[in-house]
Amino acid sequence: MLVSIVTPSFNQARFLEDTIRSVLSQDYPNIEYIIVDGGSTDGSVEIIRRYQDQLAAWVSEPDRGQTDAINKGFSLAHGEILAWLNSDDTYEPGAVTEAVAFLHAHPEAGLVYGDANFINEKGQVIGRFPAAQTSYKKLRRGYVHIPQQAAFFRAALWQEVGPLDVSFYFAMDYDLWVRLAAKAPLVYVRRTWANFRLHGDAKTILSDDRCWPEMIRVHRRDGGSYFSIIYAKYLLRKVVAPLINMRRRRMVERNQ
Repeated sequence: MLVSIVTPSFNQARFLEDTIRSVLSQDYPNIEYIIVDGGSTDGSVEIIRRYQDQLAAWVSEPDRGQTDAINKGFSLAHGEILAWLNSDDTYEPGAVTEAVAFLHAHPEAGLVYGDANFINEKGQVIGRFPAAQTSYKKLRRGYVHIPQQAAFFRAALWQEVGPLDVSFYFAMDYDLWVRLAAKAPLVYVRRTWANFRLHGDAKTILSDDRCWPEMIRVHRRDGGSYFSIIYAKYLLRKVVAPLINMRRRRMVERNQ
């Protein structure tokens, strides 16, 4: 099966090469790798050009942000399995092979995801993403537990429910997981497939306050009530978010 992997990027030259190498060094022999750069001015294009002979396609031009870039990449993809890897994250060796093997053995699964490490700017492991098995019902309640970096899904389902909603800045992956889970099971595998980089410029650090309001938009769009578990979690999150973000910042600062 052909696997299409898209990397959206904008001014991430300091991490981009690690991301590219983690894809190109995978032992799976049938990968179509596409990079969509938003018109970077920090040397990213020069890095991409060094690897262009190993890419299926790449582009560097202004876009409407990360979500638009991912959609653009998938519009160029031909694979039966899709994934995107942001330009500050990396794959672990063997991740693609294991994901493909699982999807081949379990045709009922629409998406498979593994574990992910938290890493710092130097690539050192500083923690673990709290991955766990979820479902459509749990997702609608706000129990996500899917590290996007370690997720692989079927292109046939993307054709049914895609593209990503470009009005989302943060929760476009949650929105996609909900739409995919309405069609087919999402399955968690206890294997470490990716690394999620935390650094001072990361959206997870800078813009976490935009995530839960966008999740509530998905909830309300799909007929959810304000009197619900996810809305109660949203209200609680508003209270504890400063503490969570402070802990993340300290984790990053402590491990620089």
